[in-house]
Amino acid sequence: MHNSHNIRCPLFVLFFILGLSATYPLHAADDAPKHFDPLGKPPSEHTLKVIAEDSANLPFDDKRDFDEANKGFIAKPDNWKVTGPEGNVVWDLDRYDFFRSDKDFPSIHPSLQRVSRLNMKVGLFEVIPGFYQVRGFDLANITFVRGKTGWIVLDPLTAPEVAAAAKALVDAELGERPIVAVVYSHSHVDHWGGVRGIVDEKDVEAGKVKIIAPRGFMEHAVSENVFAGNAMNRRVQYQYGTQLPASPFGHAGQGLNMNVANGATGLIQPTTIIEDDFETLTVDGVEMEFMNTPGGEAPSQAHIWFPKDKVYWTGEDVTGVFHNVYTLRGALVRDPHVWSQHINRALYRYGRNADVMMASHHWPRWGNERVQEVLRGQRDLYANMNNYSLFHANQGVTINQIHNVFETPEGIAKQWYNRGYHGSPEHNSRAVINRYLGYWDGNPATLIPLSPADSAPLYVKMMGGSDKILREGQKLHDAGDYFLAQEILDKLVQAEPNNRDARLLLADVWEQIGYQQENPGLRNSFLQGAYELRNGLPKGAPPSTSSPDVIRAMTTGQFLDFLGVRLDPGKVEDLGFRMTLITPDNDEKYAIELSDGTLTNIEGFEVDDPDLTLRINRSDLEQVMMGKKTLKAAIEDGSAKADGNVQLLYQLGQALVTFTPNFPMIPSAETVPAREQNPYEAVIELPGE
Repeated sequence: MHNSHNIRCPLFVLFFILGLSATYPLHAADDAPKHFDPLGKPPSEHTLKVIAEDSANLPFDDKRDFDEANKGFIAKPDNWKVTGPEGNVVWDLDRYDFFRSDKDFPSIHPSLQRVSRLNMKVGLFEVIPGFYQVRGFDLANITFVRGKTGWIVLDPLTAPEVAAAAKALVDAELGERPIVAVVYSHSHVDHWGGVRGIVDEKDVEAGKVKIIAPRGFMEHAVSENVFAGNAMNRRVQYQYGTQLPASPFGHAGQGLNMNVANGATGLIQPTTIIEDDFETLTVDGVEMEFMNTPGGEAPSQAHIWFPKDKVYWTGEDVTGVFHNVYTLRGALVRDPHVWSQHINRALYRYGRNADVMMASHHWPRWGNERVQEVLRGQRDLYANMNNYSLFHANQGVTINQIHNVFETPEGIAKQWYNRGYHGSPEHNSRAVINRYLGYWDGNPATLIPLSPADSAPLYVKMMGGSDKILREGQKLHDAGDYFLAQEILDKLVQAEPNNRDARLLLADVWEQIGYQQENPGLRNSFLQGAYELRNGLPKGAPPSTSSPDVIRAMTTGQFLDFLGVRLDPGKVEDLGFRMTLITPDNDEKYAIELSDGTLTNIEGFEVDDPDLTLRINRSDLEQVMMGKKTLKAAIEDGSAKADGNVQLLYQLGQALVTFTPNFPMIPSAETVPAREQNPYEAVIELPGE
């Protein structure tokens, strides 16, 4: 946990500080919210004590965020729900209605309650004249900058429906104006997926609307979640708690905002790429200096300085949270050293002159002193995460110890904008060690470890069997030693997935650990694990995360690489071929080989003496990529021409595995029916935080 100043804390925390814990009701009062799961439990006295001790060091007297979150308020939406064309709910803040009261919920860490209440400050806000934000319509903000003739929009959210709803609110309050440009700050989907809700692609093609993005945007917008996208889809259910009801006992906000919009994402390719480290553009009379910041919060990202108004827009590199160095859904580990350097450069280039700083999440900061405070604080946060983790590593602290050793210095941790609302000191410190030293902790016994299902039975046997473990696990649970209880109960569940008593007791343990977390991703992961231990795997059709725009944005090479990931080597042991793929409409060619159960490709070459040559326009190939048409149908109707042994392609198609994101994360004997899917369908793209 972070250390910070002991200033003030909520009432139920004070009970413990003053030694009055017996006066706090541990069981639900008549007006207390009901747990959504019949097997769920309220927070124990031990959990309440842990939360109280952690919260005692938090600066609750610092109310500046509430003042900033309310400043410039113009109007709230008429409806807290946004629906899609089929009547589906895309965005729903009504389900978080419990945060509209001042009531404290003992099952939610007070710091998490605080940021969730701040994120419930929803509507249209004036930052300064000419700069407006709609906040609370998605995980991110959408920002409108007034030009001479129309709006320049910064980050059009995740889904078209919420972007359109935000634009409608702007039109109603500020008057209708056309959109003349859209800026994508970076490659994560909640910052571009809603573009079709506010822009017609025909206007982009006609030059009426510019789409501006940093260098590397298209590559990273598509590629980050392609190859492990199915696994990420499953892990998102844990980090974002997508299967948990919004409840004081379940999902209680996501730190950056309450949650992610649920509509179908779209993507219009940029017309202008910011290539240089610093590049100035004037759009509709508005001068903007862009600063590329790759390798911090995203592999492709840019900030904007508006010199005339002294407004600095940070994208997502500087927000009101300690962000993810490692994101639990999975992604390449980020570099906090580079991240800190970007912020420091921005501080000295813009921050010393800025009157206002705003971002893609949370609320702006006004006044140069406040701007510099936040920039320095965030700079130090990421630099310290990098340096202090390596300080420990260089003294022998391993990846399996660092999270229990690392402590954020008090001067950093006492600032609300440095709290672990998205990343956490625990998983971010491990990420730094992993980035520099990898997964191995230096113990030869962990170099080639047994799989948990193979090692766990030995642990159970040596501990005296399941009955003894359950008795000891219950004692540890009752004593509030939840992490010790987890250590032995997890071994039992790994060894005996169908042991109902073990699953339920481990669920009780994880639920209490979840309640104790300030960090939403950690909270959600423990609570989702508890829910699945009690109720089994998530039911219903798994989500399809493909969208036509994103699939079209894949390069042909990315698509071929993804087919290689989906190929089951055991089904093609005796199959081998060489082929050339030619897409005449964009003049691409690829040499493709299947050998040793492995599919490879290289752009710009043709194979010698191919077994097969396939000619298909890229536009027709996209129909195959999206699963709208089979390759066999394309060959039969003549939109694709195959010279050679076409049966090789059909054999390859039969060896492609359909991934579905409903595999067990926790040992389970359940079997889940596979989703029907065209074998060529590309499943990609997730919320990128």
